[in-house]
Amino acid sequence: MLANHNPLKVLAVGAAGPSASLVVPELLKRNVSVRAFVHKQQDGPIVRKLDVTDIVVGELSDATAVAKAVEGIDAVFYIAPAALENEAEVGKQFVTAAKRAGVRRVVFSSVIHPVLSELVNHADKAPVEEALLDSGMEYVFLQPAMFFQNFVAAWAKMKESGVYGEPWSSETRFTRVDYRDVAEVAAIALTEDRLLYGTFELCAEGNLNRHDLAALMGEVAGKQVKPIKIDLPSEANTPAKLTRMFDWYDKHALLGNSTTLRAILGREPRTLRSFFEELNARA
Repeated sequence: MLANHNPLKVLAVGAAGPSASLVVPELLKRNVSVRAFVHKQQDGPIVRKLDVTDIVVGELSDATAVAKAVEGIDAVFYIAPAALENEAEVGKQFVTAAKRAGVRRVVFSSVIHPVLSELVNHADKAPVEEALLDSGMEYVFLQPAMFFQNFVAAWAKMKESGVYGEPWSSETRFTRVDYRDVAEVAAIALTEDRLLYGTFELCAEGNLNRHDLAALMGEVAGKQVKPIKIDLPSEANTPAKLTRMFDWYDKHALLGNSTTLRAILGREPRTLRSFFEELNARA
């Protein structure tokens, strides 16, 4: 086991965010002492509701804040904010700071297929993985597919309009995953040794295109749903890396396999149908 002392002390980077906030409860279930590293003071109440009171506020690009965050920490759950500028450099600097502080283990929530150089948000993860491999610290790489949680904001609009759209081809197929399952794997990786030095593609069952999604949404919502390709806002209002990503999605599938996630959890991964049923029950 990892702990130098009891309880194990873990830093959750982005603990107020939509992904790391799901990891925190999994760690607390395992009697871990959690420190939250959050972006702004207003995030404090969010992590306090998760029963975390050890909070460091700052930017990942702020060396002083990062040094304070990793001080006295045994292990780190690291995930970068979406569309972070200079993500690769910021990540490498974080690895250096963690190593300097004596952190023993980093669990990195990377992305499925970080070798895809055309997808900047994927390719920026690879140098961070490389830095961890070079660091001498213990590591676990999680490479999740597209998150079920991305549908949360769109569900109410879809129910109202009967339309579901994204800015790429309706024919493109994706493998997806519920980040709650990823969070459970992260907690295992932070508190046990069985995943140590592993790279794990994390996916649920199903390789659905937008036609399949609309049909499933319609079954759950009890109405017909039309799949459409929506137009992007003007280039001036859309970050270049997103434009590049959507263009790639327009031509290529992004697929993975559920075997690894099933094996780690010892159960079936959560399904997209059950996730939609949860959204529908809340609406």
